[in-house]
Amino acid sequence: MPVLRSTLLVDAPIRTVAAAVRDVAVVRATGPRAGTTARGDLLCTGDVLSFQVPLVPGVRVPMRTKIVRVDDTGLASELASSDQLVRELRHDITLAETGAGTLVTDSVHWVSPWGPLGSVADVLLMRRFVLRLLRRRGAALRSRIAELVAAPVVVAAAIVHKGHVLAQQRSYPEHLAGRWELPGGRVEAGETDEAALVRECVEELGARIRVGERVGPDVPLPKGYVMRTYAATLADGDELPEALEHLAVEWVPADRIAELDWLDPDIALLPDIGELLTAAP
Repeated sequence: MPVLRSTLLVDAPIRTVAAAVRDVAVVRATGPRAGTTARGDLLCTGDVLSFQVPLVPGVRVPMRTKIVRVDDTGLASELASSDQLVRELRHDITLAETGAGTLVTDSVHWVSPWGPLGSVADVLLMRRFVLRLLRRRGAALRSRIAELVAAPVVVAAAIVHKGHVLAQQRSYPEHLAGRWELPGGRVEAGETDEAALVRECVEELGARIRVGERVGPDVPLPKGYVMRTYAATLADGDELPEALEHLAVEWVPADRIAELDWLDPDIALLPDIGELLTAAP
């Protein structure tokens, strides 16, 4: 089974790197015909990636892989279809924190279907294609990570209470009205993420919160922002949140999370929120 691997060390937090690894813009940067079925800006489990593998000038063979795992330590995809170019294929990206930054290991494993002829195809077709893909992905990752590190920050709170998470329903702008999101807002100059979350929840919900650990990856937002999400609890259990700036607020159990019409950036966080609720006492 041929294996090609590349590594990249970047001076950035692992959650920021995880966002870049899942960013659909990075997928598209690997080739002019690369694409994805992702609904939002971040890849999720079940999304399909599509590529065009060049055979000879002017002739390309489609290949599709499906995301089978994605979390803060990387992602994995497996062959969905390839028109017989390969029999098996697996792509793994793993992330590891080091003293010098986050180490990205990008590996592609595949099996050719043509026996002895497969070794020729590996050299002439697949190896060339995979090496080019790894090189382009590495360059795209470096560029995207630099953008995310420098981006202004929006914070969001996954407020958990009695096995439920708080969601709020947007009232504006018109094209987003009625959809659901986690509470939060922009981090102002001189504020920490935690201070901004406490302030935003008082303004939006009339409730004070205690901010906990990070949840999920950084999430790219429109206009160059990046969203960081934190677990939170109510500072006073008797001080229940109200919809001061939104249409409604609702406490949502784990088995109903997927039923709400979430904003696209929040969709990428739903598996992490589900795990948070499962682990909650």
